Parts: sequence; structure tokens; C-alpha cells
Amino acid sequence: MDALLLTKVSDEMADAVAAVASAVVQVQGRRRPASGVVYADDLVLTTAGALGRGGDSFRIRRGDHATLDAELAGWDPTTSLAVLKVKGLGVAPAALSQTPARVGHLAIAVARSWSNAVTASAGIVAVIGGPLPTGRRRAIAEVIRTTAPMHDGFAGGAFADTTGRLVGITTAAAIRGLGVVIPAAIAWSTAAQLAEHGGLKRGYLGLAGQPVQLPDGQRGAGRPEEALLVVNVSAGSPAAEAGLLVGDILMEFDGHAVRSPEDLLDLLGAERIGRIVPLRLLRGTASMEVRIAVGERPTR
Repeated sequence: MDALLLTKVSDEMADAVAAVASAVVQVQGRRRPASGVVYADDLVLTTAGALGRGGDSFRIRRGDHATLDAELAGWDPTTSLAVLKVKGLGVAPAALSQTPARVGHLAIAVARSWSNAVTASAGIVAVIGGPLPTGRRRAIAEVIRTTAPMHDGFAGGAFADTTGRLVGITTAAAIRGLGVVIPAAIAWSTAAQLAEHGGLKRGYLGLAGQPVQLPDGQRGAGRPEEALLVVNVSAGSPAAEAGLLVGDILMEFDGHAVRSPEDLLDLLGAERIGRIVPLRLLRGTASMEVRIAVGERPTR
């Protein structure tokens, strides 16, 4: 390959690192510092792994080495993303990539080292897929996996395209040797809700259920073999107000089949809060439709 071309590519990659590095800060929340990305004015997006067990007191170190106190605005157990409030941060937010990541794209992980120096690692987008389970009833809808080598200090750092625009937030996790990155669209959406609400808004019905196998005679043509048996209805809840009873079998929620508690939780996103939606039930041998007003799950 021509030496001039290699020099040009090398310079462009260095320029990309410099472009995104201005929005990458050091997060001091555990024994060894990690990284964070400036999401908005006075707000830093990082990972719970970067915070460690630092309690409620954290510090942010800017690129000019100024160190500022930070407080936790909220965190999401599904993605393990966290938002820190930093008064007087004075750092411009990272710019998002306008080009969707594709397998084979060259990308650069950018973080802050223990000394606060910029550190970078290049690789390709190796896999884009999901969902990635992160716990019981929890999963990230999509993740990027990259060949870029990363150590723990990259947790909460930037994953940028070759123009220095953000593609995702790096984590300390790896799957089969490939680093895990949370896509920018998911990270920014999560950050917005954490900054506003301190957590992700979820719908609430106030019922508990368990999977149940349906006999052919109860199932009906084209319906799944399994549904959700209601085993508890909380007093005063939307489910109680709608007249649901213990022993009812929930087959559909807002037109979607429900086979398990996880199916129902997946359908109770923020977009359904406040809406009145139909439920398809079996009560004894009778099929019936009930309309229910979706509430908001208490955060505490």
C-alpha cells in the first residue's frame, strides 16, 4: 500500500480520536478510574461498572485535568447505563454519527487512562445483534460487538466512526473475545429518560401471572399453546379496576400474544402508559375482551 495513503488514513484516524476525545471524561467512582461521555450540558453518560461502589459521591475529571463533583441522576439496570450531573462541567456534548453502523465498518474506542490521557483502540464492527439478556426479565434490544481490544478503563467510553462521531458507548463486557458496545440510539434514549425521571418509565397493570398450557378446545384457531394465568391482582391497580380476577387466562395484550410474564413486561413500555388497551381473556370456557388503562410502574 502506498505510504502516502497510509499516512492519510493514519492522520484521519488521529483526527477522529481528537474530535470525540473532547467529549470523553474520566469518571472517578471506584479504585481505578473509568470513562464517561458528555451527553448534554452538565450531564455525563457512563456505565454502572465505571461507578463501582462509590456510593453517591463521584468526581469527573475533564480533559484539562479540572476535577468536579458529580451526583448520580439515575441508572438503568437493563443496560447498566448511568447519568451523572456535574455542575459547571462546561464541555460540549458528543456528536452522534449520522451513518448507521454496519458490520465491517472501521471504528475507534476512545477512553481516558488512569492518568487522564486519551487512549484509543481501533477495530471493526464485527457483529450487530440482539437481544442481549442482562438479567432476569431484562435484555438490551441490540448491541454492537467489536474487535477493538479494550480494558476496564474503557467502560463508559466512546465508540466512534472514522469522522469522530459517536456510534455507541463502550462497556467492560466481552462476548467470545469481542467487546460489547451499546448503540448510540439506545444509549441516548436511555440517558434522556434517566436525566428526566431518574429511571426508565414502565407501564403497570398490577397483576402477577405464570405460564399455562392451553388445551386445544380453549386455545382457538391460530392461537399459541401457552398463555398467562393470573395468580394475583393488586388492590386498586389498573387490573383490579378493569375487573380482572385470579384464575383469568390472559392470551393477548393490545393485539400481541402473551405466553409468559416476560412477554407482558416487554409490552409494557413507556409508550403505552396512559393508554387504554384491549386484553383478550379466557374466563372459564368463555373468551372475552377487557379494556384496561395502563398505569405507570412506581419507581420506588
